[in-house]
Amino acid sequence: MKLVYTDEAIEDLKRLREFIAVHNPSAASRIAAELVTKIELLPDFPKMGTPVEMAPLPDSIRDMVFGNYVVRYSVHGSAIIILRVWHEMEGER
Repeated sequence: MKLVYTDEAIEDLKRLREFIAVHNPSAASRIAAELVTKIELLPDFPKMGTPVEMAPLPDSIRDMVFGNYVVRYSVHGSAIIILRVWHEMEGER
């Protein structure tokens, strides 16, 4: 299964890394790498996230929580699409 990032998800990852770097430069790279490593598990375990109940097809849109971060993704036959990534303090994107 292929892993695809939307432009918004890429910008989210950049934004989060830049925000963390301001407060803790050494943690920025580590947290970004941990997020990407966790995301890379999704093709093998596409149902590891929780269904987003308010989505039109709840089982196809899921949220994976990693520490204080949420990764929203959609599951398709041949691909996992990373839709957005945010810190829980930011609220849903």
